[in-house]
Amino acid sequence: MTAYFEYLRDMIVAFFKHLGLFFTKVFASPWSEVPGNFAYYNSLFGSYSPSFGFWGWFFYVIFFIFFISLIGGICFGLFLLIRKYIRFVKRELDKDELRRQVERLNYELYQAVLEKDKILNLKTGYMGLKADDMSKEEKEIIEEVSSRFPKLTRVDQLYEDADTSIMFKEGLSLEELVNSFRNYAASKLKLYYPVDVIRQLFAGIATSKLIILEGISGTGKTSLAYALGKFFSFDSALIPVQPSWKDRSELLGYYNEFTKKFNESEFLKALYITTYRKDLDIIVLDEMNLARIEYYFAEFLSVMEMRDVEDWVIDLIPSPQADDPKHLKEGKLLIPQNVLFFGTANNDDSTFTISDKVYDRAISIFFEDKGRFFESEEQEPLSIPYAQLNMLFEDAKKQFGVSEALLRKFEELDNFIIKKFKLAFGNRILKQLDSFIPVFVACGGTETDGFDFIFTNKILKKFESLNIAFLKDELGELDAYLDKLYGKGNFQMAHRYIEGLLKNN
Repeated sequence: MTAYFEYLRDMIVAFFKHLGLFFTKVFASPWSEVPGNFAYYNSLFGSYSPSFGFWGWFFYVIFFIFFISLIGGICFGLFLLIRKYIRFVKRELDKDELRRQVERLNYELYQAVLEKDKILNLKTGYMGLKADDMSKEEKEIIEEVSSRFPKLTRVDQLYEDADTSIMFKEGLSLEELVNSFRNYAASKLKLYYPVDVIRQLFAGIATSKLIILEGISGTGKTSLAYALGKFFSFDSALIPVQPSWKDRSELLGYYNEFTKKFNESEFLKALYITTYRKDLDIIVLDEMNLARIEYYFAEFLSVMEMRDVEDWVIDLIPSPQADDPKHLKEGKLLIPQNVLFFGTANNDDSTFTISDKVYDRAISIFFEDKGRFFESEEQEPLSIPYAQLNMLFEDAKKQFGVSEALLRKFEELDNFIIKKFKLAFGNRILKQLDSFIPVFVACGGTETDGFDFIFTNKILKKFESLNIAFLKDELGELDAYLDKLYGKGNFQMAHRYIEGLLKNN
């Protein structure tokens, strides 16, 4: 027994002694020769230095400085590499930690959805409830869980058995429609608009799907769109534009890959509702120039330029499913012809300037002051199909074609503008004349006033981008040329606009 313990002692001592020698050779042995190396360098220096002479010592000092700098540079480079590596490792660790947190949150959200599903299943299964026994709100909850488009699916349900047909109103004319709306706004809503503004409004509806109502705050811009919806017996949808809007997802919504649902906006819901209706439906983008219109509304501006209305489609989702909303075909929504987009715009420092791209495609109506009171007849709302309104527009185009004499004068005016200001009307404006002028005349206006409106809102507005201070003489010539071409007392809008340009500059 004694011999065993002596063996164990000697074995343990020998093991740790050999382990120590191993680490000594691995880590210490490479450095054991270093003191001898420095001693050798010192002996070399001692042997040769007495014979250096002046130049030898000179070059020795230079070499020594260079050598020390080289060693310092190598050490500094190693330091930078090590620090960069440490930062890289730390960044990767932070990414891994962030990824783990995101995965954990996703898992918790997934568990919450599952828990919600379990509660619904318990309610419908274990409590013996059938679909017919559930309340309306409970059905909506279950359907929202299963549908990618809960709001649009709800619209499908609301209009599933609804009768949206509307009878034509016999003997209705555009002039009567203008007067009826003006009297309705005054008698029912205490909103007073000049008759020319209402004529411009209906002529604009016949010309473009985008109507911009501009002016200072409190002049009745939003109220006009609101009143028009009330007059046609279906309230306008009011969508407040936010300054943060930068693309179409702010307007339409977007598909959430994690929840597998489409985050529908109120604008998309209002647009989808119009696919079921037969009347004129209005969507108002309130304060639309708080953000850049050509950013978030760009797709609509492009789509509505297409000649074939069957191509007026908006892509919503790339992979359609069988339970998607009924009027969503292959993940695309066709913009119906009975929808009209209104945009209200304040002209102040908090808003963006509306670009020519938007102005060219829209009809802009400017509100200079509040409406003045006038005696009006009592007028009830009307309910007419959009097809009848469109038919009135088409009849006006056939009955009140633009006269050749005024077209020639407008061409002369175009040549004058090109010569003096290097601006041209463009084919789009000439095309809009064919719709705007006949409908404006059918509403009770005159051709000259219609041309005045188009010239002022489509051409003179572009002058704001010019340096007016250097064009005062040319503007005076334009003012006189309008009188020469159309006669004094005509083109009052254009004269007032030119006067304002000269006064402000």
